[in-house]
Amino acid sequence: HSPPEQPGDKPLETGQVQRKEVCRWPCRCPRVPACTPGVSLVKDGCGCCKVCAKQAGEPCNEADVCDPHKGLYCDYSEDEPRYETGVCAYLVAVGCELNGVYYANGQTFQPNHLYKCLCVSGTIGCTPVFTPRLAGTPCARVPSRKKPGQSICGLEQHKQLQSNNYRLMSAYRSLPLVLKKKCLIQATPWTPCSRTCGIGISSRVTNDNRKCEMKKEKRLCFIQPCLTNMLKKIKIPKGKTCQPTFQLPTAEKLVFSGCSTTQRYKLTFCGVCLDKRCCIPNRSKMITVQFECPNEGFFRWKMMWITSCVCQRLCSAPGDIFSQLKLL
Repeated sequence: HSPPEQPGDKPLETGQVQRKEVCRWPCRCPRVPACTPGVSLVKDGCGCCKVCAKQAGEPCNEADVCDPHKGLYCDYSEDEPRYETGVCAYLVAVGCELNGVYYANGQTFQPNHLYKCLCVSGTIGCTPVFTPRLAGTPCARVPSRKKPGQSICGLEQHKQLQSNNYRLMSAYRSLPLVLKKKCLIQATPWTPCSRTCGIGISSRVTNDNRKCEMKKEKRLCFIQPCLTNMLKKIKIPKGKTCQPTFQLPTAEKLVFSGCSTTQRYKLTFCGVCLDKRCCIPNRSKMITVQFECPNEGFFRWKMMWITSCVCQRLCSAPGDIFSQLKLL
């Protein structure tokens, strides 16, 4: 005798195996859960509710999806021929290298006692190792109790405070990653210059500072001077269609917000092309320039000093965050 059909099971057809239905419609969702730091909050496989994504080695099914942001998928190979319940596993992909050590895709590692890192498809993401900070919280030490220094909080309150004190640092790609005074330096790429001619501003987010905290950093950028009819003033070599870089004949003071630099600079600028290509900075370094303002004193700014440019066909407007997207 065949087993009685259970609610939610698909009816058994000739040549098929019984497979349990895990999705129910219409959707009935519980309260949105609070996921552990590092675990993605995603929509379930039924397209209904927000759930905490399953992690590597955890069971999964049609509804309980694996963490897509960590390159995980549900491997049903051990549940043949039903293919009902699987285990979250990493997709085959390239590993990562940090300080000469190679890590496999999906591998969690701790390069030092301050950071815990994860390798996902050639990218390393790191978060600070949690250390509870109870000073100044409701869990103060009470000296008047029988046991000196005993905390007034219970275990559950400690756990809650620990979760609230956890500070998550975004994982930015900046390879190769380096350690600097026990700080794992990470940074986003510099944004395009805010102006195509004249002095503009570009920014990035980095933790390259004394406190190792993620902060927004700005710098001045000067890609081209605002000259009329640039092609007539820049000499393009015979037989070429582009002149990647050029300089003005004399050193000049830079003017920014009504203030001028105390020194004169002979900057390298990105050039022009006869075709539809554009020239953008390829290599640069950072300098500090000082500006003098009439009757207002001095101020200093970091500035990108261009050393070389490259001419390419991929041209986008300054600050276009979608410039890297392409239509398929």
